Amino acid sequence: MNKTVELVKLWGVYEQQNPDGTIEGFCRSQLSASLKMEKTVAPEWQMHPDLNGALVKLIRRIGKFHIVYTNKALEGTGLGQIEEFGMLVTIFNQKNPIKSEVIFGNILELSSGTNMLTRLKKRGLINEYADKEDKRVKRLELTLKGGKTLKNAKEQVLKVVAMLVRDLSDDDKQLCMQLLSPIDTRFTAIVQKQKNKTFKEIYGENK
Repeated sequence: MNKTVELVKLWGVYEQQNPDGTIEGFCRSQLSASLKMEKTVAPEWQMHPDLNGALVKLIRRIGKFHIVYTNKALEGTGLGQIEEFGMLVTIFNQKNPIKSEVIFGNILELSSGTNMLTRLKKRGLINEYADKEDKRVKRLELTLKGGKTLKNAKEQVLKVVAMLVRDLSDDDKQLCMQLLSPIDTRFTAIVQKQKNKTFKEIYGENK
């Protein structure tokens, strides 16, 4: 069959099933249909995730690989863990943010985030000063040492992420980001508001 004709027929089927579908959605559906994941046979008594769980498990494992290798790459840079790097990046990018913006922007608990900022301050990487308009508000800035440390650490972090995604093409990376960004956007907006709620309440708002 002529490939153009075959494509038109596939689009017709997709459009019938998805009246409001887009070309991007059609391409994703065809890509998904072409992927055949190997199913491993495991004993019935074992616990295995469903599709949702398998996806999140994969993301979590990649995240843990990132933490393990980044923490090793940061050795000798003046930073001890990836969260410290994230805080310095936030302070640099947001230009003199307040403490809570740095802590919550990195999805940290207030107590642990405050302790981390205190350690960065003691090591001479950041300064803390009162806001000009509201003296009760504390703002943060990088010191000269902090700026140099961030620059050196960035070089190491970029090596790690390049190593982790080396088997993906740029198009694959863009597609992954496009597919996963809505999750990030959704929960970035609500995670802090739900800190004091029970999981039952949270689940009811997000199911």
